[in-house]
Amino acid sequence: MTDTVDAQSQGVGRGVVVWAIVVTGLAGFMAMLDNLVVITALPTIGRHLGGGIDKLEWTVNAYTLSFAVLQMLGASAGDRFGRRKMFMGGLVLFTVASAAAASTTGINALIAARAIQGVGAAIVMPLTLTLLTAHVPAKFRGVALGAWGAVNGLAVATGPLIGGAIVEHMSWQWIFWANVPIGILLVPLAGWRLKESRGPSARLDVVGTVLVSLGLFGAVYGIIRGHDDGWTSTGILASLVGGAVLVLAFVLWELRVKEPMLPMRMFANRSFTGVNVASLLMALGMFGAIFLLTQFFQNIEGFDALGAGVRMLPWTGMPILVAPIAGILSDKIGGRPIVIVGLFFQALGLAWFALITKAGVSYGEQIPALVLGGVGMALFYAPIAHVLMDTVRTEEQGVASGANNALREFGGALGVAVLTSVFTAEGSTQTAKSFVAGMVPALWVGAAAVALGGAAMFLVRGRAKASAAAAGTSDTPAARAAEPDAVAAVG
Repeated sequence: MTDTVDAQSQGVGRGVVVWAIVVTGLAGFMAMLDNLVVITALPTIGRHLGGGIDKLEWTVNAYTLSFAVLQMLGASAGDRFGRRKMFMGGLVLFTVASAAAASTTGINALIAARAIQGVGAAIVMPLTLTLLTAHVPAKFRGVALGAWGAVNGLAVATGPLIGGAIVEHMSWQWIFWANVPIGILLVPLAGWRLKESRGPSARLDVVGTVLVSLGLFGAVYGIIRGHDDGWTSTGILASLVGGAVLVLAFVLWELRVKEPMLPMRMFANRSFTGVNVASLLMALGMFGAIFLLTQFFQNIEGFDALGAGVRMLPWTGMPILVAPIAGILSDKIGGRPIVIVGLFFQALGLAWFALITKAGVSYGEQIPALVLGGVGMALFYAPIAHVLMDTVRTEEQGVASGANNALREFGGALGVAVLTSVFTAEGSTQTAKSFVAGMVPALWVGAAAVALGGAAMFLVRGRAKASAAAAGTSDTPAARAAEPDAVAAVG
């Protein structure tokens, strides 16, 4: 049964649509929020549970890595066993793991709980998009998908502020306890208000899941530990080379298996490839930069967790103001130019920060860079889901969502690893001068990654041509003859 709800969606009531937006939006917000909500709490967690920057880094990466590598499995499981059923199961797992994280008394136990949280989020996140698409009539999907993207962007942007407020006025454990009542509320709401639907996948690609999971883990682990253990040490070389070999094996397996987790032919569509490369590079630059900037505000500027979050407001508050405008503009001119501008704004913001950063830099000098980063983030997240959905067939939207979210989360984990490696290679947390010496080159790396993401978006066709390519019409002789060689104009 392929998208049974989608076939009926033209006739669903307004209340069903509203509830679908509320339930999937809140679940997606919670999953995305936990990417970064812990960052402003890291110094406090370090004092309470112990562990240096490497251990604290894993409290972030344990979540983002499991979140990244299992999203394609989550999407496939939803297609096979029922999207609502798997969505509810993922919410239960995420909620239980959040309670476990809040109850931990050691840093290793917290890392383990964060990894399990990521598994639950990996099941939930891709299904928020497919369930939303299945419940919303086609003529309203642009608005709904824009809202979905804006909510995700808001979660990423406000994570440091929310985390700082909770740490300051309550305790770091409430970062995780706060998920529990929301999860308890969402599970029955999903069962009551969402309709069940399935996709075309008949079986799970277990071999593919194992290969890509181990491959990505090996790559990230090698990058994280490379500086401390030595880039030429046996363990690091084995991790990096082994990870690369396993990812290559995953690609080869997906090319030959009858029902792949991620059909490699989708990457022959340049629009699909461009969106995914841009998403990965954006996350690499921005997540890594946010990880370091929150440490800079607390460890060097001397602010507490809430103070650091408040000073990030010019960044975190921009999506609230800009995302609705971005959604309206993307409906009129298409999402591609909005995303491109957003990515270059983010790159410019990081470059600006790298230029002005020094010990004792005034907050007023930082504001333009923060504003540019926040505006850019809003312009990226608001239309990106709609741009992605235009690049694939309707029955492949679940797989596309899982792949895009997985690559973005892997980019986030990779960004924290890469920028932290650059930081530790050039500086340290010992003094303000050494911290700045490490952070500046790391920010330049982040800016370059995001700018390359903006360049990748030029591969994406305009709205009409992307939709035609997704439907398969671009492969016909007539379509090839009609299509100009230049990148299509958007709109």
